[in-house]
Amino acid sequence: MAEADTPLLRNRDFLLFVATRTGNVFGLQALTTAVLWYVYLLTGNPMDIGYIGLAQFAPALLLFLVAGIAADRIDRRIILSTSNAIHAIVTAALMVLLAGGAASMNAILALLVVHGVARAFYHTASQAILPALVPAAQFPNAIAWSGSSSKAAQLGGPAIAGVLIAYAGDVVYWLILAVFAMSAITALMIRHRHPATAPERVTLASITAGFRYIWRTKVVLGAISIDLMAVLFGGVMAILTIYAQDILKVGPDGLGLMRAMPGVGSLIVGLALAQLAAPRHMGIAMFAALGVFGFSIIVFSLSEVFWLSLLALAVYGAADMVSVYVRQTLTQIATPDAMRGRVSAVNSVSINASNELGDFRAGMMAAAIGVVPAVLAGGVITCGVTLLWMRLFPGIAAIDRLRDVAQPNESL
Repeated sequence: MAEADTPLLRNRDFLLFVATRTGNVFGLQALTTAVLWYVYLLTGNPMDIGYIGLAQFAPALLLFLVAGIAADRIDRRIILSTSNAIHAIVTAALMVLLAGGAASMNAILALLVVHGVARAFYHTASQAILPALVPAAQFPNAIAWSGSSSKAAQLGGPAIAGVLIAYAGDVVYWLILAVFAMSAITALMIRHRHPATAPERVTLASITAGFRYIWRTKVVLGAISIDLMAVLFGGVMAILTIYAQDILKVGPDGLGLMRAMPGVGSLIVGLALAQLAAPRHMGIAMFAALGVFGFSIIVFSLSEVFWLSLLALAVYGAADMVSVYVRQTLTQIATPDAMRGRVSAVNSVSINASNELGDFRAGMMAAAIGVVPAVLAGGVITCGVTLLWMRLFPGIAAIDRLRDVAQPNESL
């Protein structure tokens, strides 16, 4: 654990973690932008966009319990580094495949499944390691700073990828490969070692301990489940390809800008949150942000004006940042370190894998009822789910300062 008197922005391990996470997010966003654009031009079928999301989601769903056990038993730095190295290998394979002109949907999906396996392990270890790198008092600010850096990468990745796709073609894959390689190296440079734990027999009880802990800790249950529902029904990122090509007609550079706008809103809000030592009324703020999140999706779905669409996406990202700040802080500070890998594994499904499941949901609905109705329905459902969760989890709405959330008993 870092020393309590070390300023957060002088904490070497924290800065290396931020560099690793920023590179990973940049690479993932840029790669997703490039692949989605290529596939939609190749097939013109919204359902294929859904399959891309499913190919990345399925490994996370199948492996998240294994990833949780691994994050509690294996040096988390090694998991982060290895996962980024696999991302780099997948990027190189895609580059070779596309350069050869023989790319098929089956080959692309197979590589994305491998990509999804690496993501499952990366995201679980990434969530589990951060609380061990900073003092508990600095953790909310660490979430804000690391979230801001990720959103900057979310902003830059698609924007740069869009420009490179439009003007430099396959050069985008070389950049992505280099970024993943850098992230693999910076992860290994983190000094913190996950403490060795006593050997424990892998049993059904040990594997499902994360579920049982979440079910008993209602604050964590509410935070994780609302994220799952919001991302499942409110995800619009994959469908932006269709908006750029067929509705707004702004091309690949316009697509890059659209995918970057949520990062713009998130970055602004994240930097503001990083300056606040102990903001108040955080429970209500989370639900209010989710309501704004849903409303921004409704506006975007109906917009045929490019600047209004960009504004809606910026609000979408800003609202999501507030929600992420609260949810992530609650989940991590309310979980003891011995359980963090398994709890983070469950959480990673809602935060990361559900993005891909949301993409599949959006692609499937777009193919069935049309693109605009599919996005509009997602926004309406998100608003409704937010109101329902306020009633189901009043304990979250009652939270004032995040640091006041009581630490639970660590025994299971």
